[in-house]
Amino acid sequence: MNTKIWLSSPHMGGEELTFVNEAFAANWIAPLGPNVDGFEAELSNVTGVKHVAALSSGTSALHLALILAGVGREDEVICQSMTFSASANPIMYVGALPVFVDSEKDTWNMDPDLLEEVIIDRIKKGKKPKAIIVVHLYGMPAKMEEIVAIARKYEITLIEDAAEALGSSYKGTACGAFGDYGILSFNGNKIITTSGGGALISNDEAAVRQARFLATQARDNAPHYQHSHVGYNYRMSNICAGIGRGQLKVLHERVEQRRSNKSFYTQTLGQLPGIKFLEEVPGSFSNFWLTTLVIDPAISKGVTRENIRLALEADNIESRPLWKPMHLQPVFAGAPAYVNGVSEELFNTGLCLPSGSNLMRADLERVAKIIRNLFD
Repeated sequence: MNTKIWLSSPHMGGEELTFVNEAFAANWIAPLGPNVDGFEAELSNVTGVKHVAALSSGTSALHLALILAGVGREDEVICQSMTFSASANPIMYVGALPVFVDSEKDTWNMDPDLLEEVIIDRIKKGKKPKAIIVVHLYGMPAKMEEIVAIARKYEITLIEDAAEALGSSYKGTACGAFGDYGILSFNGNKIITTSGGGALISNDEAAVRQARFLATQARDNAPHYQHSHVGYNYRMSNICAGIGRGQLKVLHERVEQRRSNKSFYTQTLGQLPGIKFLEEVPGSFSNFWLTTLVIDPAISKGVTRENIRLALEADNIESRPLWKPMHLQPVFAGAPAYVNGVSEELFNTGLCLPSGSNLMRADLERVAKIIRNLFD
């Protein structure tokens, strides 16, 4: 069997062990410590956001953001439907109701026009949404100017799920820096990894201080263990933060490598009939965490997304359909959904290609050859 080509595997830069070994030498093995402090400061520099709480996952960061936004039982939270379930699950953690909003065709992210229609309709129904969760899919920035303006107009907390978008920006501002709160993920498949981890970022110092408090079991300032709030075990470990500090040193390089993958695929496959790649809109800069395409069987001589996926799988190459929209997921059956057909069409016709920053030219050529052969 041919060597496995993964969709997006971890890629170490070489300096991670320096920080990890320092933690071992100082016996800073438990959660918190110098690497956590350093990682938070360095993430602040990278994103341009003043305050950062390094946490155990992006999901925990989103959960805390909802708590900080005052979301509770029977509240409503608007959430992008075209996303991974981790964007929506924390809404359920706090007992709120997700209200799903479909995408627009340019970036595949939340449709600003539909978003405003949803807010107006929910208000008419007597339930003004407490928060909006917008996602930068596959590293592609959403239309943030419009979305921020709508959130401010209706005075609704805006949470940016930038789990896939570290290194991406819109009109010079980093993804995650537009909202009241931003969410980052350092899962093993992300553009940089801490093996598992995430961060909550915000310019609200008091909010981030409260997030750190809640993330360390909400222990009150007392000589004994006293708790006045429900807390969580959400803080990042000093070891994981050390990995993250080493990874941040090569973030720019990783972004360029992912963008190079996208360029290769566009050049070698972009002329095939029926295939279109997700492209940047004016003002946006994508890390192209994953290179994604859609294929129209009516133009592609009958070649479908599944034909491509299965052909790659037969050669031991991992690819993946685009996210199945949340409004189609059984777990969210019955949740309000405002749809325009975009996300369902993307799910039916879209594919994520292998996009790791550690892919060699021969790997990319192998992927491209298999796809081209389907059209010959």
